[in-house]
Amino acid sequence: MTAYQDDIKAVQALKEANGASWHDINPEYVARMRAQNRFKTGLEIAQYTADIMRKDMAEYDEDSSVYTQSLGVWHGFIGQQKLISIKKHLKSTNKRYLYLSGWMVAALRSEFGPLPDQSMHEKTSVPALIEELYTFLRQADARELDLLFTALDDARAAGDTAKAAEIQDQIDNYETHVVPIIADIDAGFGNPEATYLLAKKMIEAGACALQIENQVSDEKQCGHQDGKVTVPHEDFIAKINALRYAFLELGIDNGVIVARTDSLGAGLTQKLAVSNEPGDLGDQYNSFLNVEEISADDLGNGDVVIKREGKLLRPKRLASNLYEFREGTGIDRVVLDCVTSLQNGADLLWIETEKPHVGQIAEMVNAIREVVPNAKLVYNNSPSFNWTLNFRQQAYDQFVAEGKDVSAYDRAALMSVEYDDTELSAVADENIRTFQKDASAQAGIFHHLITLPTYHTAALSTDDLAKGYFADQGMLAYVKGVQRREIREGIATVKHQNMAGSDMGDNHKEYFAGDAALKAGGKDNTMNQFD
Repeated sequence: MTAYQDDIKAVQALKEANGASWHDINPEYVARMRAQNRFKTGLEIAQYTADIMRKDMAEYDEDSSVYTQSLGVWHGFIGQQKLISIKKHLKSTNKRYLYLSGWMVAALRSEFGPLPDQSMHEKTSVPALIEELYTFLRQADARELDLLFTALDDARAAGDTAKAAEIQDQIDNYETHVVPIIADIDAGFGNPEATYLLAKKMIEAGACALQIENQVSDEKQCGHQDGKVTVPHEDFIAKINALRYAFLELGIDNGVIVARTDSLGAGLTQKLAVSNEPGDLGDQYNSFLNVEEISADDLGNGDVVIKREGKLLRPKRLASNLYEFREGTGIDRVVLDCVTSLQNGADLLWIETEKPHVGQIAEMVNAIREVVPNAKLVYNNSPSFNWTLNFRQQAYDQFVAEGKDVSAYDRAALMSVEYDDTELSAVADENIRTFQKDASAQAGIFHHLITLPTYHTAALSTDDLAKGYFADQGMLAYVKGVQRREIREGIATVKHQNMAGSDMGDNHKEYFAGDAALKAGGKDNTMNQFD
């Protein structure tokens, strides 16, 4: 017997136990409301989605072709529509997640207005967005089930038992819109205690996976901008521990920690690492510093020095009081960061790169896997990359290596529209299309995400509408570019009253008041024009 039928029987027994005063309670209506409210708390969601992620990680270890994907979202409605689209077109949410981008929270959700990605926004806005996303996803469940319940009632009223049985099977085997969220906690918004406190709020809101980066919290920069400052490993490990303690305290024992390294593009550190003996972790971190050998007589006022192998080494210190790493050490620092994170509690890695290049990523991952064989990445398929130019240049270099004639191409100007219909462009576009599959097979990428896609799509679609509406197209710009497409492509939002919950409200009114219910969905409801 299904949970739906179990609930009907259980409520029927309750009704009988409570006697005549419960005469208006319909057990099947209660079963429907329970089905529409499967997840009662954020912690239930966090546990459910952590189980999904762990299963997906294990499956990826067995077969790298079953990688996972997500799109970054900045509002509950955007996340809801993404999952509705996935279920509509792909029939299943399997291996599809959501990504909560700190960049988009800063740019779009701060009470200070648009901010750069520097952890200046209110940290409470991050768990608030997680809660909002899951509110909208749960509402998507409630709405879709409500449509099924209405169809079930119609089939029963028509005496169509076969149709009723088919719809009941869909209800019994319903797949939720609730999926894992990988949530960005930036550099932890303070010291490890602050990181722990914020992590708890994020987990309580439903997050099963937290992504934290090895930058200095109060100097944090976007991963694709300059000026990044990393912390010694001991500082980062303390924050990884803070995340794990938060998960364990709240009972999410299999919560997922994504350790991000920005070392590939970070040339600075705020402080030197503590080293107790040659070759320890602190000594390895300090070994990448840009230093000069000096004698005791060369020491200046306020100088900081490192003693290594009997030599006094003075790290280069900038006017900002930051220390500089040697050029060309980024990859080695990334590998050390990743191995250290995995050996100290992290589950997944994130390597922030300056370009999408399978070979570059694979070089680092292969070195990491020499120590941790099942190392896996979350990778940012970032809009900060010029994908067209990068992949056309990679195709150009491939042509040169193969001895092909490239005289028709200017490598520095390959973004030009004049190359759109060329062989080189076709090769580049195919490599873009297969990038995620190729990178997952060759470079250990378990999860591919785009951090800011809905930021850009919102701007693009608004530009399309505004340039026609405010020019000479008027309502035709909206009707042709939006509404007609919604109708013909079956976009649920064309019935915006239904999407906002009007029909569910009508059904609840009927549950509560019976024939006396005043409904919005009568003959004068203009949404009927879209039936």
